Amino acid sequence: MGRTPTLSSVLSCGLAALFLQGPTHAVAQVENEPEVVRILAYNIKHGLGMDGNVDLERVAAVIRSVDPDVVTLQEIDSVTSRTGLEDQATRLGELTGMQAMFGGFMDYRGGRYGMAVLCRYPVVEWQNHRLPDGAEPRSALAARVEVLKPGYGQGPQLVVVGVHLYANAEERLAQAGRIVELFANEEAPVVLAGDFNSLPESPVLQLLESEGGWFRPAKEGQAFTFPSETPDREIDFILFRPGSRFTVREHRVVEETVASDHRPVLLELELVPADPTVPLETTQ
Repeated sequence: MGRTPTLSSVLSCGLAALFLQGPTHAVAQVENEPEVVRILAYNIKHGLGMDGNVDLERVAAVIRSVDPDVVTLQEIDSVTSRTGLEDQATRLGELTGMQAMFGGFMDYRGGRYGMAVLCRYPVVEWQNHRLPDGAEPRSALAARVEVLKPGYGQGPQLVVVGVHLYANAEERLAQAGRIVELFANEEAPVVLAGDFNSLPESPVLQLLESEGGWFRPAKEGQAFTFPSETPDREIDFILFRPGSRFTVREHRVVEETVASDHRPVLLELELVPADPTVPLETTQ
């Protein structure tokens, strides 16, 4: 005749089962969560605020307030006399806890002037592509990153490209055309983010959408980004392609009026598998 289980033995078995199932369940839950990336595009005017003060700590606070995974920054100084010989990209990386990459356009006041990308994901590679010159040289700063879930090993690759097009309509159109050429054969999803100095209906945006295949999602609420105090135009954008690989979860202008003459743009995307029946491909 079998023995009746005691309360202590039942509890012991139950706790053991929870212990054994807990980690497996947690891993399965993480594996099934979608890959989500938060991208911020921000022209910071070398940290010069509307109050006339250069304050990178203030810029970093704006960045941290929206908890992005990747940030494209425009108008960045690197050890110039204008901003106290500070390496602004590196400093902003330190202040936000992210890896910093600087893409210089040109020599300026003893240092360099250009753009930067900040990223909390592993960076597989990055490159600063020269674009057709306008009144100033320009480039497209591209970082190939691996989107990782918290607590999970690998993730899909994503190419994030920071841009700052300049100066007149003809020059910006030539720069946009070169961007289309640069990423025409890229197989990974591509996000294009920054200051386009172009309105939504401009030939520049039309070219990037029609020829480059980038999708420009509508912003939630007020879409104007410049000038920051009383914005009256939309010239800062985040585009992505292919449209089938992303679901937009949030897209808005951040209501910041002092830290720069531009307001930042935030886009949260959920990555969708190329084939919904299989997981997203990962790097080896």
